[in-house]
Amino acid sequence: MLFLNFKNGISMEIKKVNIEEKLSLFREHWSPKIVGELNGQQVKLVKAKGEFDWHKHDNEDELFYVLKGSFRMELEHKTIPVQEGELIIIPKGTLHRPVADEEVHIMLFEPVATLNTGDNTDSELTSENPEWI
Repeated sequence: MLFLNFKNGISMEIKKVNIEEKLSLFREHWSPKIVGELNGQQVKLVKAKGEFDWHKHDNEDELFYVLKGSFRMELEHKTIPVQEGELIIIPKGTLHRPVADEEVHIMLFEPVATLNTGDNTDSELTSENPEWI
């Protein structure tokens, strides 16, 4: 069912998102896909396996919520395992690197302007314009 909301005289479509359906639309790792936006934040889905690049975000916090599987968040002085059904928030300015031994499905909440590799813009994993799915 489709609902319309009128905000400031503009019709806005309200839709629900089926997470499993969206995850079935892509296979690549470390390539976030946008599934929603609210209050200047984007909701992204990512499939991950292996090591991501070390990086930090000077102006944005990031929230990682594990939908399926597990990964570990490596920080400068410790490593935090994150299991299915758990989330971790990485404060802005924190050097970090997610690592997944097996494929993991993650939902991300981050400001619209957030670049997935943060200050590491020379990375092959940088996704400058994530795809909406």
